Amino acid sequence: MPDHSAEGPTHKPPHEQAWTQPGATEEPAGARAVRRTRLIQLGIVMAIVAAAIVVIAIATGAGGNPPPRPGSARATMIEQEVSALLAGIPQNADALGNPTAPVTLQWYGDLECPYCREFTLGALPSIIQKWVRGGELRIEYRSMETATHRREVFETQQIAALAAGEQNKLWNYIELFYHEQGEEGSGYVTEGYLQGIASQIPGLDLIQWTGERDNPALATQVATDRQAVHEESFRGTPSFLIGRSTNTMRKIERGSLTNPTSFNEDIEEQLDA
Repeated sequence: MPDHSAEGPTHKPPHEQAWTQPGATEEPAGARAVRRTRLIQLGIVMAIVAAAIVVIAIATGAGGNPPPRPGSARATMIEQEVSALLAGIPQNADALGNPTAPVTLQWYGDLECPYCREFTLGALPSIIQKWVRGGELRIEYRSMETATHRREVFETQQIAALAAGEQNKLWNYIELFYHEQGEEGSGYVTEGYLQGIASQIPGLDLIQWTGERDNPALATQVATDRQAVHEESFRGTPSFLIGRSTNTMRKIERGSLTNPTSFNEDIEEQLDA
């Protein structure tokens, strides 16, 4: 570019030239005082607006959907709903349904995943009533880390569910967790929250449950699930495998998480096979 350093006066806008050209008339003292007062007032207004924005963000941000308090009316209603859904259906560790059911559905989920909650409250109850309760389908719950932001939290909450499974109550635990799921990323999963879920499960021995959480076999199971996720190249939760035996499992291209129609078609296909 050409060097303009030695050229004459630059062509600044008129309002700038008044303050920079030699001999220009200075701003009167009274005008300066008025201008300074207006700037101060503007700064105060901007600070108040900024503070209001922060308050609104806090009020509407994390914790906007907190889990219900154990023993509250909402928690009791959810507990009754889950108990009614699962009543009379055999459980064994992570499996729900008749051990000799001809078809097995493996569900890979993250307990903090809102899409897994959508499936739990949407299509799943119909699938349980139609196929699991009738003895034709067995569902195995497996873990897959997606929505939980910290690995240690993911493992802790999954082991808590598996510990309930040692008393054949895992499905009670995961159903309650999904029904009472808080806002993703809000840090709602604390030790108190995990214990609160356990305390809502009818017949669960809390002392035994607490001891089972230190069982290294449960941590191994979480690691086994992680390896299976890698081998199947799952991309998100919930993900599903279906088959008549563990040797014939195939992926389900999930459709609606609230409408069970596509799941029903896959189950019928396996039964016909």
